[in-house]
Amino acid sequence: MESNPVALIAGCDEVGRGCIAGPVVAAVVIVEDCFYIDGLADSKKLTPKRREELAVAIKTRAFAWAVGRAEASEIDRINILQASLLAMCRAFTALPTKPDRVLVDGNRYPELPCPGEAIVGGDATVPAISAASILAKVFRDWEMNILDNLYPGYDFALHKGYPTSIHTSRLRQLGPSPGHRRSFGPVRRAINLGSD
Repeated sequence: MESNPVALIAGCDEVGRGCIAGPVVAAVVIVEDCFYIDGLADSKKLTPKRREELAVAIKTRAFAWAVGRAEASEIDRINILQASLLAMCRAFTALPTKPDRVLVDGNRYPELPCPGEAIVGGDATVPAISAASILAKVFRDWEMNILDNLYPGYDFALHKGYPTSIHTSRLRQLGPSPGHRRSFGPVRRAINLGSD
């Protein structure tokens, strides 16, 4: 009698919802039952150096992984929730192989052609989701470093697009860059300030 093949479980998470600049980025990581990496946690609770170390291990040990994104212009057009779900769908589509089940951080399950469920706080409790959270964060931070080079003066490499006091101060001084989300309050206010 043949044994059943090992089920492939995927974790999915996004980063960048609370930012006022840059894309929202999602990652999907497919793992097998034996998947274990010491130190996996919600990406927000890890240092940048530790996230980068773990990202290398995740890419090496995961069965498969992929990243998807939605640009600032798409966020402005369809709203941040829908853009986050879109980024997740794009990450899933980019996978070289498909999982048997997807576990998504949060309370909304994207329209994926695969069974699964949303788990509130899953990025801190489900290793596959933690891995996806880390990959998404490392990839998005890298993107924000690129934006920092493209649009100097905003300090994107420092605050990664979050509405810190430094960021909002630069925004008021310089006006929004092409990477800013114009539908978000601080950016709208900066646009209105510039038009006075």
